[in-house]
Amino acid sequence: MIDRVERPGEEFYSPAKRIGELLKGQFIRDPHFYFFSPDETTSNKFDAIYDVEKRAWDLPTKTWDLPESPNGRIIEMLSENVLFSVMTGHLMNGEQAMMGSYEAFFPIITAQLLQHLKFIKQSKQISWREALPAVNLLSTSTCWRQDHNGYTHQSPALISSLLAIPSNLSNCLFPVDDVAAEEAFHFMIDSRNVVNLATFNKVDLPRYIDSHHAKFQFENGGASIFQFVSDANPDFVFAAAGDIQTCEAIEAIKILRKDLPELKFRLVGINALSYRAVGTTENKLSKEKFNDMFTKDKPIIACFHGYPETLETILENYTYRGRLRVHGFNEEGSTTTPFEMLRRNAASRYDLATDVASVVGRQDLVEKYLDILSKNHDTAVKFGEDLIK
Repeated sequence: MIDRVERPGEEFYSPAKRIGELLKGQFIRDPHFYFFSPDETTSNKFDAIYDVEKRAWDLPTKTWDLPESPNGRIIEMLSENVLFSVMTGHLMNGEQAMMGSYEAFFPIITAQLLQHLKFIKQSKQISWREALPAVNLLSTSTCWRQDHNGYTHQSPALISSLLAIPSNLSNCLFPVDDVAAEEAFHFMIDSRNVVNLATFNKVDLPRYIDSHHAKFQFENGGASIFQFVSDANPDFVFAAAGDIQTCEAIEAIKILRKDLPELKFRLVGINALSYRAVGTTENKLSKEKFNDMFTKDKPIIACFHGYPETLETILENYTYRGRLRVHGFNEEGSTTTPFEMLRRNAASRYDLATDVASVVGRQDLVEKYLDILSKNHDTAVKFGEDLIK
């Protein structure tokens, strides 16, 4: 538990590695806990679990193999469909499990998830059925940080699918850093009769909030003001759902404070979305709280981990479309540099800053920001490196 973050954004940690440590603890506490993964446990930085548990394996082993045993509770198989089927069988026995995978390959189980959601919906109507442990999905190796992988490994489609289902039995979680990832993990373990999809990165990212703030986000309808980067009575409100998206929003505010010092800004962090709402299925953000955080009429510049239309549709349940400028993954990708991925999808700090410059009529700044993006593109293509880190 992190009680205080003295310098938000100045220390870096991996959310996925923190989840790996929490999984390790869960294996120790719960002798019936299982973890399912195609072949990506180590790649996704969950490998701390090998300190205390073995992979299930009943054939001869080699000296270079990871710890393996016929009784292992780490189930790895390159078939998401089989893994999900076995996991749900385990959950229906009332025992906990989690599944981790690359974000691009989780949509493979979409049809199975939809069927499980139908089962949950109907089982809740049967008095003698006990609530089941949640289907908990840990999604990393995301569309924004592909390293050596390319366009084939980029897809946040499962997020949109789960948020579109009217049964209101799905939570999509976007922990902003390793501290928030820990709180999301506890939320998932405690959940019943829902599907939870947590999306986060395996690379080291800035730590922004403490454990109290992370818990408050869940209690407050899935959103909170990041006071360390916010002004009172803002002229523009930034919203971010996703760890990298929050980094870009914060950097955009820094840029704008330098170039437009007369303006005030606020950042609202969103850690959870559910059907038609910010927040979780059991604790959705009210219209009153939305207006308190986002104001009633100031322009909203939003940056989303997934497809922008998905978040835009949700925000339109709280306010009118004319206030909204939503950025996200526009299905543009390649094997390229991290910042160039943001530029390709018009989701970088300079794309966000351009929105503000356009609204206030500062064409000189619009051209300045576009020129910076163009120079980064040229450098990324020529040298395989970003000018902007």
